Amino acid sequence: MTYHNIPPVFDKNSRILILGSFPSVKSREAQFFYGHPQNRFWKVISAVFGCECPQSVDEKKQFLLSNNIALWDVIHSCNITGSSDSSVKDAVPNDLTWILNASKVTRVFANGNLSYSLYNKLCLDDTGISAVKLPSTSPANAAWSLEKLTAEWKRLISEV
Repeated sequence: MTYHNIPPVFDKNSRILILGSFPSVKSREAQFFYGHPQNRFWKVISAVFGCECPQSVDEKKQFLLSNNIALWDVIHSCNITGSSDSSVKDAVPNDLTWILNASKVTRVFANGNLSYSLYNKLCLDDTGISAVKLPSTSPANAAWSLEKLTAEWKRLISEV
């Protein structure tokens, strides 16, 4: 069993919650979200909010909080091979309710298919907030260019 080792980023002003599935090996090593250099999350989200792409962990945290974004993952622990979403078994969810209770989050976004399906299966009953599925920023989602990802994320998030 592999355990999630990165705390969520949020504060009392957070209005949207973006959920991944489970940190990649690179992210677990870096002790922060979307640590793989090929993952397009930071490029996409900074473009959506019209900001310069943050580089350091501190810059990334500041970016999230200054844009009222909470960030975490659906899975607390699971059996996983490497970083492959398709290998996830025996997923145990993170408790998202304490973030929702301590913030102003009213919208939940899932980064990719696995986070979306597991959120609906394991978390929705507890949160009561329907999630919007965003196309995955993972490099494995090669069908989506950076430009196409950014446009779709911007469209979906701006509907908030």
